[in-house]
Amino acid sequence: MIIGLTGGIGSGKSCVARRWRERGASLVIADEIARAVVVPGTPALAALARELGPDILDADGSLLRGELARRMFADPDVRRRVESILHPAITQRVREDFARLAHPIVYEAPLLFEAGHDALVDVVVVVTAPRRLRLQRAALRDGADPAQVRARMAAQWTDAQRIARAQAVIVNDGTLAQLWAAADACWDDLVSGAPLRERYG
Repeated sequence: MIIGLTGGIGSGKSCVARRWRERGASLVIADEIARAVVVPGTPALAALARELGPDILDADGSLLRGELARRMFADPDVRRRVESILHPAITQRVREDFARLAHPIVYEAPLLFEAGHDALVDVVVVVTAPRRLRLQRAALRDGADPAQVRARMAAQWTDAQRIARAQAVIVNDGTLAQLWAAADACWDDLVSGAPLRERYG
C-alpha cells in the first residue's frame, strides 16, 4: 500500500508523516527528492540554468533556491517552466523509491495533486489547518516573510480542492497531542483495511 499524504504549507503534514514512520511506514518525502534532483551535476539543474539563466546559480554552481522560489511565485509562467523540468525528474526518483522500499509507504508531497502524483498512490490523505495557523507555523518554522508564504499558498491547490479528491482528512487545529491522536486513528484504519472516515480530529 502506498499512501499519499498532502496538505498546504504549515498544515502539519510533516508531523503526521513522522508519526506514521514511527508506526512502521517507509517514508518518501517529495521535498527531499526535489532537492536531490538539482544538486550540482544533475541534468535537471543544468536544464534550469539553460532555461532561466546562470543567475539562479551560486558561485560554486549550486542552486540559489531562494532566488528560484522568488521568481517562481512571482510569475506563473516561470513556475510552469520550472515544473516542466523538475516534475519528470522527481517522478522518476519517486518511482525508484517506491520500487525499493518496504510497504506500507507514505509519500509526503505538498504538490501531490498539482504534479499528478495522486496517480502513483493507492489512497490520499489530506492534512488541513486554518489559514491563520498555517501562516503562523510557517513564519515560526522557516522565518518566512508572510507575503512570500501567502504567495506560495496562492500557487498551490486550496484545501477544498484537495479534500474533494482525497479519501480522508486529518484536521490539525489543536495541540500536537490531538494531531497525533488523529494521525494514529487514521493510520490504524489504513493498515487494518477498515473504512476510512471523512474526517479525523
